[in-house]
Amino acid sequence: MSASEHSASTGEELPATERARSDEPPGGGETPADGEPGASTDQPKAKPKTDWFGEIRSIFWLLLAVLAFHSFVAKPFYIPSESMMPTLLKGDRLVVTKFPYGWSWVSPSFHLLPPMSGRLFGRMPERGDVVIVTPPGGNQDYIKRVVGLPGDTIEMVGGMLMINGYPVKREKRPATMIPIDVNVGCGRGEDGFVSDGRMASLIATGPNGRKYCRLPVFRETLPNGRSYDTIDLGYRGDVDDYPRTFVPPNHIFLMGDNRDESADSRVALSSGGLGGPVPWENLGGRAEFITFSLDGSSSYWNPISWITAMRPGRAGSSLHPRETGTQ
Repeated sequence: MSASEHSASTGEELPATERARSDEPPGGGETPADGEPGASTDQPKAKPKTDWFGEIRSIFWLLLAVLAFHSFVAKPFYIPSESMMPTLLKGDRLVVTKFPYGWSWVSPSFHLLPPMSGRLFGRMPERGDVVIVTPPGGNQDYIKRVVGLPGDTIEMVGGMLMINGYPVKREKRPATMIPIDVNVGCGRGEDGFVSDGRMASLIATGPNGRKYCRLPVFRETLPNGRSYDTIDLGYRGDVDDYPRTFVPPNHIFLMGDNRDESADSRVALSSGGLGGPVPWENLGGRAEFITFSLDGSSSYWNPISWITAMRPGRAGSSLHPRETGTQ
């Protein structure tokens, strides 16, 4: 009688060493060699090779999709100057849509196409629209407001905008108080000293002890009833007097809201302006709304500063002019 049979008949449990010995396969517990009956067929699987061509192709299509979206639908835009205050501040980030006026040679990002006339599915902007524009012969984007359309005559007389021989309605508003920061210096240079004498008198101290730029505001209402705020620091001959100019077909006349600090259609190309009415194919899109705004104190190497540099209350602000009815 075997040990297992003896255990089963007597009901006694075998010692652990006996149980282990009784469970061993014939041949002293040796594992069958590969290829022999009973041998294990499990083998470590080889690690699949990386398809580098496939990875590169996926990244290529992703970048192409992003470029197409930026070129034909919408793209982010950064405000690099003070030419559109008080509507826009240096450091504002906003969304520009590409399709409202159709597409032209300036639509693709990075200006990949050579200059050419005409627009695909083109449509003229409305007076009051805030647009992105490329100066004739240039490759840099400006942001300005449309004040003149084809067939209009535009003139500036002592700082007063005239459209088709009539002065645009202009209403004095309470001064705007803009906090002084790295991006909005109120005439202060990088060394901290005020370089513009006209701006020195505009620096004010708020109740909280913070310095503000107290800017005079005038609200303009265009003939189509759209209104917006402008800044006028006083008479400046080179931009406040502009001879009567006819806007040719398929052209627009553009101005910045900060009337004394804007290189727009009133300023010659040689001085960094737009050089008069601009061909409509140079329009890159329409500004829609502000996504967020930074005061200039952030650092790439300090993630906390990305939050502390945020200007409160500007995210989500619409850039469409007010609709107040026709004059």
